[in-house]
Amino acid sequence: MRLEVRVGSAAGELRSLQGWLRADPEVRRSAVVGIEAGVPGPGEMGTGLDVLQLVTGNGWSAASFVLAVVAWRQSRPQRPRVEIRRGETVVVLTDCSQEEIERAVRALDAAEGDEGGDR
Repeated sequence: MRLEVRVGSAAGELRSLQGWLRADPEVRRSAVVGIEAGVPGPGEMGTGLDVLQLVTGNGWSAASFVLAVVAWRQSRPQRPRVEIRRGETVVVLTDCSQEEIERAVRALDAAEGDEGGDR
């Protein structure tokens, strides 16, 4: 399965998150993390912003991943908006409240059943 993560508009933040996730033992054990050029969304012109892509295996845990992203976000001085896409499901982390974290984990877990093919 594949996830895409967009972070605000700064490429430096995306690279910081990439390093953070690669250093996290839980994420590193179950996902390959890389940065690729994003595809423009519907109605957007030009090239898309870079996205962090995770290709995950069977050992992937939505809860571990979301908590790693939340921990990274809390370490940032400006705490950027983080958008996570899994198939057609999009989760946005803005305040990282307990409710937002729980909602994100539930949505990403539920998206597993919605994915078709190798996505």
